[in-house]
Amino acid sequence: MNNFKNKNLTPNAQTLRKNMTRQERHLWYDFLKSLPITFHRQKVIDNYIVDFYCAQHKLIIELDGSQHFEGQGVIKDQKRDEYFNSLGITVLRYSNLDVDKNFRGVCEDILKYIFPSFTASGPPSPEGEGN
Repeated sequence: MNNFKNKNLTPNAQTLRKNMTRQERHLWYDFLKSLPITFHRQKVIDNYIVDFYCAQHKLIIELDGSQHFEGQGVIKDQKRDEYFNSLGITVLRYSNLDVDKNFRGVCEDILKYIFPSFTASGPPSPEGEGN
């Protein structure tokens, strides 16, 4: 993935990391940061800065504000997602409203992707096996 790093975007990514939205802070500090796998905040991949990236699972998590649900925002997100999918990276998108109103559901959805054997009633089975 390092081949896709655009150093020109690094200062922007650093600024975004320091000025995360309320929903990004909530997801990061109250969930992603404590997982047993590494997520990066505001990760530069090629010409994009993604909200959260996990290299181990080739997973991007994007939190979308209202601008993502209107005209050009929808088209831009579609192009981004197609690009990342072409690299073998999955993009999970959640609205800021999802994080505000259904934080547990968002976290459970992410866990189901990372640990396919995860159920809301308990943690994933060891090494992802479905016992």
